[in-house]
Amino acid sequence: MSAFVRHGKKIVAIGRNYAEHIKELSNTAPKEPFFFLKPTTSYLPSGGKVEIPKGIVCHHEVELGLVIGKGGRDISQANAEAHIAGYALAVDMTARNLQDQVKSKGLPWSAAKGFDTFTPIGSFIPKSDIKDPHNLKLWLKINGAFKQNGTTADMIFRIPRLIEHISSIMTLEEGDLVLTGTPAGVGPLAAGDEVECALAEGDANGNAGKNLAELKFGVVDRAGGYQFKP
Repeated sequence: MSAFVRHGKKIVAIGRNYAEHIKELSNTAPKEPFFFLKPTTSYLPSGGKVEIPKGIVCHHEVELGLVIGKGGRDISQANAEAHIAGYALAVDMTARNLQDQVKSKGLPWSAAKGFDTFTPIGSFIPKSDIKDPHNLKLWLKINGAFKQNGTTADMIFRIPRLIEHISSIMTLEEGDLVLTGTPAGVGPLAAGDEVECALAEGDANGNAGKNLAELKFGVVDRAGGYQFKP
């Protein structure tokens, strides 16, 4: 498992950073980057099993993860690149029905994002291996069928802006992971599903080139623990 997974202190997840995803969930586009936190205990290495708690409708959200190499506070967009160590392919799992329920009551939704196994994570990709993080293809398949197939070129807020915004609120530390948002196509997973994701270089025409990372995991029902009650 990559060192940042063992030693990083937090996962900062950007929400609503792709316009088509905002539309599919009928959300409002943010005027500035919007984020929430996930615990590092939610990491799941490739080859593991996402555990769905009883009664939960669990949605997949494939994302480009950004690994912080040098911590900092009030980082400017001009200096953001110096704070990046590399990248990782990740999936932000969401307990959608739990999230919808608490959001309707104006309550926090940390639980909907923070279950154990709810952040499947690939291996570390050194910054030098990625020419342009805003020209990458990322996709997710369930049982061999494409469900998400997007490009980081569609990000509303680009990576330097994300680093500037987050670090203006809380210090970013070495090993922290920033999830940069998900393209359209999110949907449910069920026990028995096999999930495959990939991150690839984009060419001048926006087509996928060579794969930079792959991430695979299965899905099972969780035995014990939390139970969702509408």
